[in-house]
Amino acid sequence: MHRLPPRTFLTGAWLLLVAAVVLGLLSGPVSIAPGKLLELFSRQSDMDVRILQDLRLPRVLLAMLAGACLASCGAVMQGLFRNPLADPSLIGVSSGASLGASAVIFFGGVGFLSGVFELTAIAAGAFIGGLVATALVYRLASTITGTSVSTMLLAGIAITALSGAATSLFGFFADNEMLRRISLWQMGNLDSANWSRVGIIAVAVLPLMVLLPREGRALNAILLGESEARHLGIAVESLKRRLILLTALGVGVAVAVSGVVAFVGLIVPHLVRLMIGPDHRYLIPGSAILGAVLLLLADTGARSLMAPAELPTGVVTALLGAPFFVALLLQQRRKVLE
Repeated sequence: MHRLPPRTFLTGAWLLLVAAVVLGLLSGPVSIAPGKLLELFSRQSDMDVRILQDLRLPRVLLAMLAGACLASCGAVMQGLFRNPLADPSLIGVSSGASLGASAVIFFGGVGFLSGVFELTAIAAGAFIGGLVATALVYRLASTITGTSVSTMLLAGIAITALSGAATSLFGFFADNEMLRRISLWQMGNLDSANWSRVGIIAVAVLPLMVLLPREGRALNAILLGESEARHLGIAVESLKRRLILLTALGVGVAVAVSGVVAFVGLIVPHLVRLMIGPDHRYLIPGSAILGAVLLLLADTGARSLMAPAELPTGVVTALLGAPFFVALLLQQRRKVLE
């Protein structure tokens, strides 16, 4: 496949994101004329304008931020583990974050906190759950000779199963309202998007979008091997701890506001890598932009395909991602046989 110059790709990705934003604002159970976008920030009380301001715009921004976060974290994890199968959902980070959020919902109780304070507590629980899951997988997969890919995937399966069992246990003892809210986290849904959720994820994700690309050169060195990276002056262990912490923060907050949205962190970095190559200086920001586009389009489809009913956004991304993952496994198999 012919690769594009990174700057050309990034320019095209930004234009694609603008088009996806316009489509997301105009699409839904209620059709809105494109001319209403010019009144988006006006103070008019027109019903279409209010739908744009109170419902569509926060949902679009939430999808963009969550998609950018998950995709960039996926690119970082693939570089850190030096394996294209690494993904927050495949190695247990998303399920650990979901368990943390579910624990806060269960032990905090419905109505214990409200508004931004409730969402902040759930985000903290998701962050701690994602951090613990990441640390366990990394510890189990790492030896003095490096990181074992097979052990990483098996550990991720075990952590996912354990987290799923614990979350199901919470659901068994929860009342109806708690069970409904826990189920929403597990399916991945953006239908409760509001400006408070946008503010929470923006505070966490926007700094990540600055910090993660700065680690691009170090991740490029890691691709050569840990010993080679040390010879190049990279503090490998410090880099690993820093990236694990940042990844757990990003995935934890994304899960807290949007639930478990699978495969975004797997699909997007692969597509970007195919188009511009493995240089993380461009791969990470490119993945962030394309991740925002993918989740935004998936959410737009989720609320438009069966309008006025809505599909869970996580279901749509899983339907897209599962065949891609199977194709990736088949490609890896062919390489081994060759």
